[in-house]
Amino acid sequence: MTARHFRTGALVAGAALVLAACGGGGQAGGGGTTGGATAGGADLGLVKKGALTVCSDVPYPPFEVEDASKPSGYGGFDIDLLQQVADKLGVTLSVQDVSFDALQSGTTLAAGQCDVGASAITITDARKQNLDFTDPYYDSLQSLLVKKDSGISSIKDLAGKKVGVQQGTTGKSYAQQHAADASIVDYPSDGELWPALQAGQIDAILQDYPVNFQHQKTDPSYVVVEQYKTNEQYGFALAKGKNPKLLEAIDTELKTLRDDGTYQKIYDSYFSTAGASS
Repeated sequence: MTARHFRTGALVAGAALVLAACGGGGQAGGGGTTGGATAGGADLGLVKKGALTVCSDVPYPPFEVEDASKPSGYGGFDIDLLQQVADKLGVTLSVQDVSFDALQSGTTLAAGQCDVGASAITITDARKQNLDFTDPYYDSLQSLLVKKDSGISSIKDLAGKKVGVQQGTTGKSYAQQHAADASIVDYPSDGELWPALQAGQIDAILQDYPVNFQHQKTDPSYVVVEQYKTNEQYGFALAKGKNPKLLEAIDTELKTLRDDGTYQKIYDSYFSTAGASS
């Protein structure tokens, strides 16, 4: 998962950098199916005919959330992007809730449970050993969330404190490297991390900034006290070496979404408020 220090409006600027960095993802696909893919994705090697099956660790707002109003029953930045991709490929979008650790390790994808992993997954060299990644689609930050009256104002104040992290994430790695005197507590997902902080079972959460910022917006008695630049980017993940045609098709459609302005509209719907408040 991710990191970068944002000031006012910089989140949107960061998105622009990602868009520029991702420009080589393939030829723009227009409004129909992509790269010669047939309707229904018959030639894309999908695990389920007529559907793009996505595995994601839910909830992880604002990237993955349950949303009964959406066609797949799920929403969030990642899912909304892939809904657009699925629509352009002429298939439905199916979402399965899985553990992040199994997803980022490549286990879930290698087993053929789904076509794509979409769970705010940071592209790292270690993960590339077991996964193929699309072009990066998002830049973010790591951050530290605490209760306002905690007395914690920076990562330097974490000695002897309990810091919650999500297992298998780059947030955990950052905490291990920079908060060595803290007690680091693993949780399967943000769905357990956030209630643990509210219940006083941990003193802080170190994870992706947009997720911590969402909690701050939900409950102003909590505050993001620091953000950490790590130059990370998210990518959608596929099983290593198994489906280059689908990988190319997704990259092509991501470029189309950038070129026609759809990406920016989805991005702004989730992050423009965060950018203005940082």
